[in-house]
Amino acid sequence: MAAVVLAATRLLRGSRAWGRSRLRFRALGDRQFSSGGAYPSVPLSAPLPGVPTPVFATADGQEKFETKVTTLDNGLRVASQSKFGQFCTVGVLINSGSRYEAKYLSGIAHFLEKLAFSSTDRFDSKDSILLTLEKHGGICDCQASRDTTMYAVSADSKGLDTVVGLLADVVLHPRLTEEEIEMARMAVQFELEDLSMRPDPEPLLTEMIHEAAYRENTVGLHRFCPAENIAKIDRDVLHSYLRNYYTPDRMVLAGVGIEHDHLVECARKYLLGARPAWGSGAAVDVDRSVAQYTGGVVKEADFIPFAVLNMMMGGGGSFSAGGPGKGMFTRLYLNVLNRHHWMYNATAYHHSYEDTGLLCIHASADPRQVREMVEIITKEFILMGGTVDVVELERAKTQLMSMLMMNLEARPVIFEDVGRQVLATRSRKLPHELCALIRDVRPEDIRRVASKMLRGKPAVAALGDLSDLPSYEHIQAALSSRDGRLPRTYRLFR
Repeated sequence: MAAVVLAATRLLRGSRAWGRSRLRFRALGDRQFSSGGAYPSVPLSAPLPGVPTPVFATADGQEKFETKVTTLDNGLRVASQSKFGQFCTVGVLINSGSRYEAKYLSGIAHFLEKLAFSSTDRFDSKDSILLTLEKHGGICDCQASRDTTMYAVSADSKGLDTVVGLLADVVLHPRLTEEEIEMARMAVQFELEDLSMRPDPEPLLTEMIHEAAYRENTVGLHRFCPAENIAKIDRDVLHSYLRNYYTPDRMVLAGVGIEHDHLVECARKYLLGARPAWGSGAAVDVDRSVAQYTGGVVKEADFIPFAVLNMMMGGGGSFSAGGPGKGMFTRLYLNVLNRHHWMYNATAYHHSYEDTGLLCIHASADPRQVREMVEIITKEFILMGGTVDVVELERAKTQLMSMLMMNLEARPVIFEDVGRQVLATRSRKLPHELCALIRDVRPEDIRRVASKMLRGKPAVAALGDLSDLPSYEHIQAALSSRDGRLPRTYRLFR
């Protein structure tokens, strides 16, 4: 009985408290002014005294998103893109990378990526660089790909002069001390070991498919430093490479979220006439080779419990950088391949370079279903050369434009897009221009490009349990047939 009385007392006490809070809420709702202690008599419709006037973005109906490009006297290109906000992203993109290492030890670009933002003539250590950036809320990064090396900084726009000066010092005046090179060796060694142990085989497959598609030339050269070259790369080797490829005519200073004239002024101050650490001698040994697509197969047995396959078609002018047709293939294949539920993974994508490109289908499945997986891929390649479903094509266009616009909402992505386009073509197509090109793609364009693509040899990379993988000759025969079917095989013993 006592427990029931206690519960009823608590319930009543709670209801009375709720009633008081409801009355209190009604009283507050009747007040005309803010209840803040600091400004008791200022209405909510008026700005608080002492608070800075907010600055809002304005639109006057004119196009203000064009990319401005200026070429300096030494050949350096300065590109900028306006974007509202307090922060900016600025960086230097260089036409260099592993594709230019034919006459050098493989792995130099990989080393330079690890050595980036180390000590320079003005900064004693990486910590000094990071402390300088910290004053402007900045972060830095360096990425080296097969054809581009990119040094980038995101920071407050007010620190643009400091950021450009720092970038110029990092790119043109690195000390490359023996201690830093030894640390880079350790970092490269660790990354190679990590690649071989990580469960995701994508980086290894990307290396393998490029090796198969371009045998020992340009983009087919290894992006990662081979283990046998780690101890061979030293300061003299690095300076020899930098002298040929880190020249102003192969560079773009790109910025997003800044005034173009201010960026050009900083470029003239820090990058025009600057003498690099390796000397100002003319480049004498620049590799100007054009990518030669060869096709072929690279496979590696592995103990992973599934088989992963990358199959590519392409090469030559039909898949050169900048063409929107490749995206059409990517979206169409993705829509079709995802119908096969037993595949662990089925995606389609492409690699674009200045002089070549590759369309790739990446798929993985149980080792017992490898043959069926390969046949599905070959059938889809063949179907692209036939009748293209108009509904699927329109869906692919919509998906591609949506992906393009969503990616370009981020400032670092805009920066990379500006820099890479200006580096490759000396200008930049704006998003609405790219969308117009995508809308103009017709079914006959898909058939034309697919037919030309299928006349070449495929490139195949496979990793895992490959006991049931069809031979390269059978894959090639399937891609030359009408229906994409693999030749039938018969076994005397099961």
